[in-house]
Amino acid sequence: MKFFLDTADLAEIEEAASWGALAGVTTNPTLYARIGGKLDDFHNHIKRICDIVGPDCPVSAESVAMTRDEIVRDGRELAKIAPNVVVKIPTMVEGLAATRQLADEGIPVNMTLCFTVPQAILAARAGARYISPFVGRFDDISEDGLAQLDDVVRAIGNYDFTADTVNGEQIEIIAASIRSANHVTQAALMGADIATVPFGILKKCVSHPLTDRGLESFLKDWEKVQNA
Repeated sequence: MKFFLDTADLAEIEEAASWGALAGVTTNPTLYARIGGKLDDFHNHIKRICDIVGPDCPVSAESVAMTRDEIVRDGRELAKIAPNVVVKIPTMVEGLAATRQLADEGIPVNMTLCFTVPQAILAARAGARYISPFVGRFDDISEDGLAQLDDVVRAIGNYDFTADTVNGEQIEIIAASIRSANHVTQAALMGADIATVPFGILKKCVSHPLTDRGLESFLKDWEKVQNA
């Protein structure tokens, strides 16, 4: 499983990229607003993210348009920012139509706000390169988001969608709305291709109290060696 960072914060992206395990970034309007982003700087900000992570790491930038023609127009403009930009489009009728058009033009799409197997299959058939089922938002309404993710992973894995994607790639499932390290664990066990996680959760994925305890013990023992 690959790790994407779910943020628009440049400092977080730079730090995560320095760890050597970051494979991509996902952004959305909420994350951009959270850092005080301005409309007239949005494209430049996405370009800065692309420059940080490099050309091999996809960066999802979301269209906020609501009609297919406007989404396609947005998508074309976003795709011009950098070759690794992926256009993020909500799973809805207009989004499906726009995804098909953009995919036919060679522009990769990440279909987001996906909550059901039928939505995921429709997104796949429309040509989405990535599909993002949300986990945490199901949990917010007292439903099992991990079970829904498992359903999507298994359903998409049942079929070959390579004829539908831009360059015949396999569709990748991005486990999104990740709220804990356990969400990451379960997504990996289910076979999700990617987990996109907030920086705080990514740090928790690295940490464990037994690691800290073991390191503390090693350092104490080495101090004894030095003083022997």
